[in-house]
Amino acid sequence: MPSSSSLADYLAKNYLTADPVPERPKKKRKKTKQQPDDGGLIIADDDPPDLRTSANTTRNEDEDSPYIVNSGSAEFRRAKKSSWKTVGGPTSSSTSSSDQAAADAILASAAAESAARQNANEDEDAPTIADEDYGGGPRMESGARAGLQTAEQTAAMMKALERRKKAESDAYLKEAGKNAAGMQETIYRDASGRIINVAMKRAEARRAEEEKKAKEEAAKEALLGDVQRREREARKEQIREARAMPLARTIEDEALNEELKARDRWNDPAAQFLTSKKEGVSVSGKPLYKGAFQPNRYGIRPGHRWDGVDRSNGFEKEWFAARNRKERISALEYQWQMDE
Repeated sequence: MPSSSSLADYLAKNYLTADPVPERPKKKRKKTKQQPDDGGLIIADDDPPDLRTSANTTRNEDEDSPYIVNSGSAEFRRAKKSSWKTVGGPTSSSTSSSDQAAADAILASAAAESAARQNANEDEDAPTIADEDYGGGPRMESGARAGLQTAEQTAAMMKALERRKKAESDAYLKEAGKNAAGMQETIYRDASGRIINVAMKRAEARRAEEEKKAKEEAAKEALLGDVQRREREARKEQIREARAMPLARTIEDEALNEELKARDRWNDPAAQFLTSKKEGVSVSGKPLYKGAFQPNRYGIRPGHRWDGVDRSNGFEKEWFAARNRKERISALEYQWQMDE
């Protein structure tokens, strides 16, 4: 290869142009030896690069060296290598094995997350699987399928709803049992600090209420006479016998005929023709008083041993008088309304 002076003479001779020969010699670029990556000590400058150092570095470089624009961007995007270096760290083989282990761990965690997400989705969709038993389609608010349905679809839908309700009930009972197991019974105390047994107090209150009701029933029973008791027993007996009676009672019913004949009516014109009526015998079978007596509201006649002396406080007489007065006033008010 010819020297720079001979090349300049050749160009001046043939092309009449030539570049001036530089006055100063070109500086050669210093080549730095690349340190091995197998480990060892790397000395790096702690001061970050600034404008002064970058300008000096650019000035020291060869002026005629080619200028490459964005030369490392493509290689950086293609290589995807980290620029960090571990000082005094492990060798390249151990680093690659640790990177592989980290990558495997990341893949395993991603697979576990995807599996958990899939299981969660399956659990969320589990209650709707029962819809497959009786078909899809629009649903009403109750969960039943809208539109016409066959008997098989209806039966399948009912079974699926029963299974769903049973599962919800079991889950609720299970959760309620867990909550009840962790709960403690409330302890009640009186003013002195003694523990109050709530169950015993409730039993005592219930027993007191039953005793109160029994006393009230006994008081009502004591107000009744023998005739009222017998009438009540007779009504109960009639109710028991009515279970075996036919629905329709005709004129051939002897019991009904005897009951109607024994009933007294004050305006019955045929009462004088009844000759079979027993006179002077009470309901209990004892003889009755045959003389005159003051009427009472219960219609009870005195016994055959009564001496005819009224020993009451006169309440029955006043009761009949007040009743007759009320009926008379009511009749007069009705007549005055008609006159107007």
